[in-house]
Amino acid sequence: MLLIRNARVLDPASGRDEGADILLEGGLVRAIGRDLPVPAGARVIDAAGLIAAPGLIDVHSHFRDPGQTYKEDIFSGARAGARGGYTAVICMANTVPPVDSPEVLAYVRGRAEKACIRVLQAATLTCGMAGKELVDMEGLLAAGAAGFTDDGRPVMDETLLRTAFERAAKLGAVISLHEEDPAFVARAGVNRGAVSAALGFPGADRAAEDTMVARDARLALQTGARVDFQHISSAGAVEAIRRARALGADVWGEATPHHFSLTEEAVLTHGAYAKMNPPLRTEADRQAIIEGLRDGTLRLIATDHAPHSKEEKDRGLFEAPSGIVGLETALALAITNLVKPGHLTMSEMLDKLTAQPAELYGLPGGRLQEGGPADLVLFDPEEEWAVTEESFASRSKNSPFIGTKLTGRVRYTVCGGEVVFEEERHL
Repeated sequence: MLLIRNARVLDPASGRDEGADILLEGGLVRAIGRDLPVPAGARVIDAAGLIAAPGLIDVHSHFRDPGQTYKEDIFSGARAGARGGYTAVICMANTVPPVDSPEVLAYVRGRAEKACIRVLQAATLTCGMAGKELVDMEGLLAAGAAGFTDDGRPVMDETLLRTAFERAAKLGAVISLHEEDPAFVARAGVNRGAVSAALGFPGADRAAEDTMVARDARLALQTGARVDFQHISSAGAVEAIRRARALGADVWGEATPHHFSLTEEAVLTHGAYAKMNPPLRTEADRQAIIEGLRDGTLRLIATDHAPHSKEEKDRGLFEAPSGIVGLETALALAITNLVKPGHLTMSEMLDKLTAQPAELYGLPGGRLQEGGPADLVLFDPEEEWAVTEESFASRSKNSPFIGTKLTGRVRYTVCGGEVVFEEERHL
């Protein structure tokens, strides 16, 4: 039993924002109110000065398990999530082997049952992520798949994708898409523009994303499928999603903390540690993403947590793999770059990390209410801290934000009523 005293309780789903106590028992929120009595044997946390919000939910993480556990595994990834305030994470399916069968899915789900937070697993959309044949969507859903994605690779066959959308619409399943047409990607990881030209790096043109988002938004509208456009990086893609939503398409868009915090200029400073797919683009693109978050076009903040070893990232810009870790820094980056400048209120920002991800996947979390799951984060919205390698619970430290001063620090993460992360120091 856990009693949290004197918190600012902020629940975007209900609009609640008030000072209150929270009593957790048996994995559920038993009571929220002022001056709750202390039950015998309960642990008491004084949360004065802290915000209590629903546990964060990430719809886009890579835990590299099975096959590349030297980068991350289910347990280290879960610890990274807990450190960042996450109580639920949906893992992508591009593991080794990919999650395209009930057997691989069962392996991941078995490991996930022992993790400190709720780890859900998406299945691939096509067999072997080859883009040629759809997986057994019905069978994988029955086996516990959270949704479907070939993240890391686009699905180029429009006829095949239409069939997938039609099937998903009937099943009520979510399809998430990585939208980069290889025809417009000379070399992945860096935006094709002034920075890539200066570095002699061929780069990835924004047309790679713009054309595919436009195509697949149209397919979503025609089929009624629920589609999540992953890690949006370009102004054109934001506008395509905006238009499709206005027409009634059930399309969702993700904004990552790195895409709303950095531009292609970061590659000049951080090299391969700022290399990702899709790439960081221009300040105009960054502002378009922020506007998409502000006006509701982009309903999700997702990390695309992509761990790689130091040896891999240190191969240099041309040879290093794309991707950065993100779970431990996402909340602070959102406070620093969205809330402090006035682009979003604290509640609007948290909504995109809690209630909206839960709604997309029909999850029980994402709310902080009596009778609901005891999944929550306690954070200091004003505390400043500098990102160091010690800030990461992940096995990998590949982040361009090391050395950056951020605002907003997670103090406690509670999942199922158990404290799964507790900040030892108050800086």
